[in-house]
Amino acid sequence: MAGLVLWVIFARSQGLQGAYAAIAAVMACGVPMIGWSLLVDRVHRRASTGIDWDRTLRPFAESLDISLVKLTGLWATWALIAMLYCIGRWYWSGQYLFAMELMGAAIPAVLVLSVPYILWIDRRLDEPCDGAYAFGQFLLNLGPPDPEKLHEHLRSWGVKGFFTAFMISIVPGNFADVVRPAVSEILTNPVTLSRWLISAMFLVDVAFATVGYLMTMRPFDAHIRSANPYAAGWMAALICYPPFLLMSNGGPLDYHPATQDWAWWMDGHPVLLTVTGAILVLLTGIYAWATVAFGMRFSNLTNRGVLTHGPYRWSKHPAYLSKNAFWWLATLPFLATSGSYTDMIRNSVILAMINGVYYWRARTEERHLMADPAYRAYAVGWTATRRCRSSPAGCAANPFRSADQPGRISLQ
Repeated sequence: MAGLVLWVIFARSQGLQGAYAAIAAVMACGVPMIGWSLLVDRVHRRASTGIDWDRTLRPFAESLDISLVKLTGLWATWALIAMLYCIGRWYWSGQYLFAMELMGAAIPAVLVLSVPYILWIDRRLDEPCDGAYAFGQFLLNLGPPDPEKLHEHLRSWGVKGFFTAFMISIVPGNFADVVRPAVSEILTNPVTLSRWLISAMFLVDVAFATVGYLMTMRPFDAHIRSANPYAAGWMAALICYPPFLLMSNGGPLDYHPATQDWAWWMDGHPVLLTVTGAILVLLTGIYAWATVAFGMRFSNLTNRGVLTHGPYRWSKHPAYLSKNAFWWLATLPFLATSGSYTDMIRNSVILAMINGVYYWRARTEERHLMADPAYRAYAVGWTATRRCRSSPAGCAANPFRSADQPGRISLQ
């Protein structure tokens, strides 16, 4: 967080508002995170990484064949994602164009660096024959691959390929909204201050989330344990993002016709504007806090470990709750500029349907995560904690009543 704040201050002082300055903000956010994770938290020493630092290195001659097959599978996966990017026309216009240009420029470096990385890590992994190996095995016709590993590999890289492009595409816009306004403009009134603080919170969210997608690696204990195997889970998530976004202007779940935002309705009432703006900033802060709590493990549609801190101590889905509450307060869909009760009812019902979509997302996520014993234990603890809050007398014998409960599987 400190690196991101310092870069924003520097960028504002130098008038740096472009897309590459925005990517530098992501780097300023990510580098301290990597340093802290390795030097302080020492995440690379965790058993969950699958890396045994104390074992005798696997002989190079023994691991070389595995590494070559794995590199074949990995490079073929990247080629498949690149092909899908080329097919999707939306990737070559608007906000996605910068993401494509940046990722294209990174290809040579990523290809070169992947070779020593794979050769190195395969000598230390407990089980080097992972999903990338299974895909390479399939492509090279080296016998039947493990179907579970193969499918998991394709799902995981499907998540990473889809969301990494999206996150990079929205970084420049969020960054510009924070660094462009002058201080005098920001402090004009409670509305402009609230809007700027909201933009700042979204920048924190986007920067941390982008780092999460880019740093999906075992040495950081940020690798994907599993990707959601259920079609309903993918559908519930993808309809919330372009190009499948149903909530866009003119879309079937667009609740904005005949509406104005909170500042328009409350104009001329400074106290009400200040209080409402403060609540919206708080809700956005909770949303950003939920992302920050993940560290380098943020991702949609995946299980990347258990969280028991931050806002997840109190809610299984704080980001979803704060986001949906924000939309109701920011838009006030039950008020219509047309004065039509039909518009008021329609917009309110549609926003309620969007709330239902996020409830659907939460349930499909939990269905996926119930396959993880750690999550099943967490679910029992969560239920016990809720009962404890409603009936304190029954807490004494509650084995899950601890400072670390309730927790949250790191899936967003």
